[in-house]
Amino acid sequence: MCHCYGMKENAAISNQQKSEIKRHNHALTFSKVLDGRKQPIRGLWIRGARYYARLSVENPITGVKKTRRVPLIDKDGNAVATVPQAVAELKRLQTQRSDNALPTLARTPKFGDYAARYLDFVGSGQGAKKPGTVEKEKTILNRWTEFLSGLRLDQIKPVHVNRFIESRMKKNVSSRTINLDVIGLRVVLKRAISDGLIQRLPTEGLRPLKTSTEKRALFTAANLDALCAAAFETKTNKKGGNVPVTENAQEFADYVKLMAYSGARRNEALGLQWDDVDFGNNQLFIRRQITRRGIEDLKNRDARVVDFNPKLKTHLTEMKARSHNASKWLFPSPQRGDKDVPAKTFRESLELVRERAKLLNFGFHDCRHHFISMCVMSGIDFMTIAAWVGHKDGGVLIGKVYGHLANEHRRAMAERLKFEPDALQNAANN
Repeated sequence: MCHCYGMKENAAISNQQKSEIKRHNHALTFSKVLDGRKQPIRGLWIRGARYYARLSVENPITGVKKTRRVPLIDKDGNAVATVPQAVAELKRLQTQRSDNALPTLARTPKFGDYAARYLDFVGSGQGAKKPGTVEKEKTILNRWTEFLSGLRLDQIKPVHVNRFIESRMKKNVSSRTINLDVIGLRVVLKRAISDGLIQRLPTEGLRPLKTSTEKRALFTAANLDALCAAAFETKTNKKGGNVPVTENAQEFADYVKLMAYSGARRNEALGLQWDDVDFGNNQLFIRRQITRRGIEDLKNRDARVVDFNPKLKTHLTEMKARSHNASKWLFPSPQRGDKDVPAKTFRESLELVRERAKLLNFGFHDCRHHFISMCVMSGIDFMTIAAWVGHKDGGVLIGKVYGHLANEHRRAMAERLKFEPDALQNAANN
């Protein structure tokens, strides 16, 4: 009996709960909003205590128009509480729809999904970005995807950006790197704006962190000689025998000197073939680069010509004599076997040689810096230097970065200017 009574009691409770749920659901059905004359207001609905606008909107991704009920909020993001407020917000949305300024009302993609789609696009070659740039953007966007933790595009607010910046600063990440992180986010969200998924950037009004760029030390001709000489020195191995500091000392020295005399980037120098060297017209053509993915065109960098200077011409002539036409590449791979393939890197040799030369801060890019510095201090105009090194800005960047060298050079030249009376008289007589 007790058992049966318990079953009936549970059944009664269950039925009561069902009744409450039914009444609750009935109370939350959509109803038309009435005006003061008890007439329905077109396009305005209420459910519970929330007001909704019924609008026909176009999905920005599919282009399909659908009728949707949109919860009404005021300019501060709070739900409207009165009929007059609801009417005002309904009219505002209708005006925005007419002006094609209606915010996205459909659910937007999650940031991680949209970022992945963006990377697929730019990684396919359609985005006109270098593979190295795509890899850097991928690293940045992965950080944002992890931090935003499933947020949709329209849910990203300035507070999320600021919290991300704070988290990076706590990890002692440099201001410059954090600024690049924010730029990476902004690039993707600008694309989302062009796709009609969001209306505004959460980074609006955000100022970049202040950065201080250390002045790069000049890699001098004496440093260049010391580095190349160190490559040919010997060291004692574990068995007590003398072995070279690096097994490919000559190739390493040739590689470093070529970059220092031509301004070629490290991957561009690896991609040089003897067909790119025009001894008849005294010109070096830079057309391709060697990366981890293999041999690539310069893509969004145009092929360029570097006119021979005396150092470059002498160096290439000596290299050609040593090559014995054994390879079409200026820097063939030492492990090429029967295949004629270029070297991929001299990184291991670099680490060994710079330690021996006590030039621990030296990097391959210092060779390019050396070339540009020597050009500036020789009084060559910035536009010509820009053409040699592949800058498309006509020398603006060179003026910003290396302008101080030009000023120092001009001051040094001014010190040599003489106004001796005898010298002026002799010049006039001649």
